[in-house]
Amino acid sequence: MANPNPNRDTDVLIVGAGPTGLVLALWLTHLGVRVRIIDKTSEPGTTSRALAVQARTLELYSQIGLAEEVVKRGRQVTAVNLWVKGKKAAHAVIGEFGAGISPYSFALVFPQDEHERLLIERLSALGINVERQTEFLNFEETNNCVHARLKLKDGSSEDCAAAYIAGCDGAYSVVREQLKIGFPGGTYSHLFYVADVEAAGEVMNGELHAGLEETEFLLVFPMVADGRARLVGTMLKESTDPNQELIWNDVSKHVIDWMHLDVTRVNWFSTYRVHHRVADHFRKGRAFLMGDAAHIHSPVGGQGMNTGIGDAINLAWKLAAVLHGNAQASLLDTYEPERIAFARQLAATTDRAFTGVTSSGFIVRLLRLKIFPRMMPFLLEMNWARRLMFRTVSQTQVNYRGSALSEGRAGSVHGGDRLPWFVIQSNAADKDNFAPLTSLDWQVHVYGEAAPDLKKICDEQKLPLHVFPWQREMAKAGFQRDAIYLLRPDGYIGMIDPRGFAKSISAYLEKHELRPSN
Repeated sequence: MANPNPNRDTDVLIVGAGPTGLVLALWLTHLGVRVRIIDKTSEPGTTSRALAVQARTLELYSQIGLAEEVVKRGRQVTAVNLWVKGKKAAHAVIGEFGAGISPYSFALVFPQDEHERLLIERLSALGINVERQTEFLNFEETNNCVHARLKLKDGSSEDCAAAYIAGCDGAYSVVREQLKIGFPGGTYSHLFYVADVEAAGEVMNGELHAGLEETEFLLVFPMVADGRARLVGTMLKESTDPNQELIWNDVSKHVIDWMHLDVTRVNWFSTYRVHHRVADHFRKGRAFLMGDAAHIHSPVGGQGMNTGIGDAINLAWKLAAVLHGNAQASLLDTYEPERIAFARQLAATTDRAFTGVTSSGFIVRLLRLKIFPRMMPFLLEMNWARRLMFRTVSQTQVNYRGSALSEGRAGSVHGGDRLPWFVIQSNAADKDNFAPLTSLDWQVHVYGEAAPDLKKICDEQKLPLHVFPWQREMAKAGFQRDAIYLLRPDGYIGMIDPRGFAKSISAYLEKHELRPSN
């Protein structure tokens, strides 16, 4: 295909090939946008701390046919266990604790290193390969282009021209540093370790186990292969020599021993510190920050990687719309406010949770070691508590209600909310209302009957119209009968008209200068 702009080598230059950069490249490629993705490392990561893939990430992956493969390669966690000072203090079956909320109603463990390899496979199948040992040096921005300077594997340099640049290059982002964007926050004093092990014992039963003490904690995550687990815990011993690398033998085995975990082999081991930071801005001109380059959090709740993936998908469809001429560049102004609000909220929430797990204060220790273990099993037997826990952890409650793109309300659902999931029962077969989202474009949903002029306006605007016959259970999911729901390409609701007036669609698209690409 001929280059539509001879002054550009690519549409989007992606710096960093972790999960965030890879997902951005994958979505942009599906949307017909030319990308280059570079990374200064020689190979994908072989160790990882990120283990959980949340339901909202799987829902977004389902739009590009990736979710089922992730589920297949991962391991569903059916129960959680708390151990306190050598005794099992609590056991709770979680199973499908998000039933009725999402098609992916379970907790899933799929380590980041394996996750990255799958994303690389999918990109390669589309003809996109990560350019390894290629280092981003700097860039300059002109009126309609960025010019990046790259250092190649052989030491030579190359200029790359692109319409936009995406900094997905981690906590020590060179893109962020060049943009002179602040990265306020802090670093926790504790040193942690993560280890991939082969082991035996009661805790190697495919469930999640957490061991708690006054000064230590240990998390045991089950892997797909039986007898294999990822351990995350606190390092009590730190070397006085900064050049000395800590090893597995430096780990305190106290909690490991009283959890009766018999580690027979350590495949790999690494230490790390936990940070909590959010960049002052996620965008400057034609440059964007996302993932760890924009925000880093404590690992509590398994939110960090999933949040970066959410950043990538939020930006991808907007970049595609602008590059294809289906939206004005002002659409890109909505990326930062939509994503930074959630990142700040998440940093504050995980900070409080992390403090609760690690604090040595008397009250916090009492809550952690005595009260919470007794309450947890009872809470998770209550449907409202299970649903609240699922919505919070799964990121299905993330919304953009405050966005300039979000308008209207019908019942409990607002513009900016994720489309509620619903299974449509018919004589032929059951299907769900997420199935049409694979188009990756704007579309209209009506639950009930559509106004007579709605199909005409949707045809004029080249908008797919999906009408789902009303079922009483739809009201429980939050839908209002006969209302119009205008959906964004990422499955969030742009506009709701509770009256079902077809002209509201045209008014919305005209106001925001949007043109669906169907």
